[in-house]
Amino acid sequence: MSRPPIKPDKTTAGIAVDPYTQRRVIPESRRPDGTVRKEIKIRPGFTPQEDVKRFRGTRQAQMDSNQLPKGHIVGWVAPSIAAPKKPGASGAAASGADKPLSKSAKKNAKRKEKREETHSQKIKDNWEDEDEDDDAGGKESKGGSTTSTSDKTPDAADMLAEEMDKLNVKK
Repeated sequence: MSRPPIKPDKTTAGIAVDPYTQRRVIPESRRPDGTVRKEIKIRPGFTPQEDVKRFRGTRQAQMDSNQLPKGHIVGWVAPSIAAPKKPGASGAAASGADKPLSKSAKKNAKRKEKREETHSQKIKDNWEDEDEDDDAGGKESKGGSTTSTSDKTPDAADMLAEEMDKLNVKK
């Protein structure tokens, strides 16, 4: 049989369970002047007022159980918690090794791939094609003056001239 704890758990009112008799008691204590208070026995079934819990309705109890710890930032997830979820979720969907995809899941995967392709093409059109075509066309049409300055670092005047050439001004 294990030994009882040296300092048994106490309630708010100071009631503890006597390890030898298994009865509820307020243990003896020492007053500031050095005298000792006697141990007080508590009748079975008695609950002092400070130990009585406040009534909480079902919704209030649910709110208390769902309450975040103090100092928690809403929306923030610890890196150690977030990291394991992502590789497992994306790896299962991409490889399909865990379980085969259903017919509708295959269709949805194809749709998603198609959407990503069109999205990447839109970005490519918006960023790469327009800027590169305009710059390349301007350099070729100018001839010797642009090629001689492209070897050197461009001056502010040359850059301004290139920008003005790009603008289409109608008279």
